Amino acid sequence: MRVYLPCTLPALAHAVEAGELGPAPLTGYAVTPALTEWYASGDTEELEYVALTEAARASLRMLADGVDPPPRRVVVAAEVPDASLSISADLAERGRVRLTEPVPLAKVASVHVDDGYAVADVEAAVAALPAADQGDDDARFTVDGAEAHELMWYATQEIPYLLGNDH
Repeated sequence: MRVYLPCTLPALAHAVEAGELGPAPLTGYAVTPALTEWYASGDTEELEYVALTEAARASLRMLADGVDPPPRRVVVAAEVPDASLSISADLAERGRVRLTEPVPLAKVASVHVDDGYAVADVEAAVAALPAADQGDDDARFTVDGAEAHELMWYATQEIPYLLGNDH
């Protein structure tokens, strides 16, 4: 199953050093039966975009937990065996899954990252998250501003470039 894993650039660098994303358990997002049922009219591509968006939102929360700059949302797409997943029953996050094993880098299909133009909006969204969580409409608007940026797609061989190790 294709799973979208929220990440950050420092966490991606650590995964490259370790050869895997982990340790388990990991939270990811995928096209689950609950997500498919909820988006009854969506095709597979649309459903995968929803799962990617949920992972990007979770990446924003990781940045809010005090990750070093640069503040760019990162989502790692990987193919994992169904046996290593447990699907969430939480209706608020219909696409959330738990991975019971680390994900080897060989299973990574692509990486999705904010471009440089999004950094200011991502920084503002990180600062606004606590107020948005408390129901502040202006803060929610600021968070939505970061989510309006599309993540850029990178092939796995471009990961060193993303991490600044392209020499």
